[in-house]
Order: sequence, then C-alpha cells, then structure tokens
Amino acid sequence: MKRIYMLLLICLVTVACQTKHRGYVFSQNVETEISKVKTTNQLQQIVGNPQARTMYGDEVWIYYGSDENMNGPFPVTYDNKTVVLAWVKGKDVIRTKVLHDKDLEHVQVASGETEIPAAIELYAIEELFNNIGRFSPAGMAQ
Repeated sequence: MKRIYMLLLICLVTVACQTKHRGYVFSQNVETEISKVKTTNQLQQIVGNPQARTMYGDEVWIYYGSDENMNGPFPVTYDNKTVVLAWVKGKDVIRTKVLHDKDLEHVQVASGETEIPAAIELYAIEELFNNIGRFSPAGMAQ
C-alpha cells in the first residue's frame, strides 16, 4: 500500500512541476541576428510584431520572452528572461538592445499609472449592459 501512495506522490510532484514559455521564443544568437537589422520589415521577419510600442518619447518596439516555472505549492518563478528593444524612426531601425536576466534586475517599474489617450472608463453595470447582444451562442456565426 505504501508503494501505491509513493507512486501517486511522485506522479503529483511530476505533474505539478512544469515550465511554460511566455512571450517570444528567441534564438540562441538573437544578439547577432538583431544587430544586422536595419528596417522594420527585417525586424518583423526575424522576431515578428512587437508586443508593445512606446506611446511617449522615442518610438521603441518591445519584445519579451521568459520561462515560467511552476513547482507545485511553491511560488511561480521566472528565468531565461529576454527583452529586445528596437528604437524605430519611420521604417528604419535606429538602434537595438538585448537584455537578459542579469541586465533586468536593475529595471524598476515606475509607480503610478500611464494615462491611455481617449480611454473610456465604465463601471461594472455599464460594462455589463454594453456587452448585451454582442456575443452569439456557440456555433452560430453572424
């Protein structure tokens, strides 16, 4: 009976320990690939569309990827973090920078919120009534 419990415990621990990739999957030589990029079309062919673009100041395209490690009851951890930044002017890529785990520990998130231009804030009831009639039952195309 103890062997069955031990086998179940091993199965649970194995299932509970997972690693999922979040964001972009960059190649091992991302620095050399990105350093040769001169236009936004080349950048999009190598990496794809950016996850975010800056709204204020210089236009910067931002790409992010990391591994999310789930270890059973322990907190989720992230490693192999990579951020690719590309400064863009029109269709030209002016400068690129690749940041890894060791570079990102010094990045601090600013307190406060960034205002979104032309944003409309709705209360929960308004949001509920705005969604009435917007969705069709599963399998019925509009």
